[in-house]
Amino acid sequence: MRLDEKKDIVADLRERFSRSKVVIVTDYKGLDVATMNDLRRKLREFEVEYKVVKNSLLIRASEETDVALIKDCFKGPSAVALSYDDPVAPAKVLTKFADEHDKLEIKTGVLDGKVLDLSAIKSLSALPSRDVLLGKLLSVANGVPTGFVRTLSAIPAQFLNVLQAIKEQKEAA
Repeated sequence: MRLDEKKDIVADLRERFSRSKVVIVTDYKGLDVATMNDLRRKLREFEVEYKVVKNSLLIRASEETDVALIKDCFKGPSAVALSYDDPVAPAKVLTKFADEHDKLEIKTGVLDGKVLDLSAIKSLSALPSRDVLLGKLLSVANGVPTGFVRTLSAIPAQFLNVLQAIKEQKEAA
């Protein structure tokens, strides 16, 4: 590979690293091509990129980004999963895939400038997806005004019940 091609790859990766919300590093040694393609397809469903790049290029591309915190982990066969929207999706897919395929090893990751170890990535994968969390937030936000409106509408109804009881009392007397 020529030097100008390497520079282009490093510049592209640096831009991707700076845009991504989460970067997870894996060791794919021992996985065959069909299995790797299956993993890429599953990640692509959640708009997650999975790149296999030489470690020296990964180290150079990580400079001046949050990924520089984990550049010591770029040893052996390394691949990076990059997500620009949902930080939970790559953790879910990679954790499930690593459980099914012993040869895939999750090394580490970076989320908003914080280093993630394997247990943190597994904890992240246990979270509900972004859409589910937004739905829960919406239902909570919708529940407060709904309860308030019900309370306000109950006041006139109770007032009318009191007036009706007073009317019936006076008619009986």
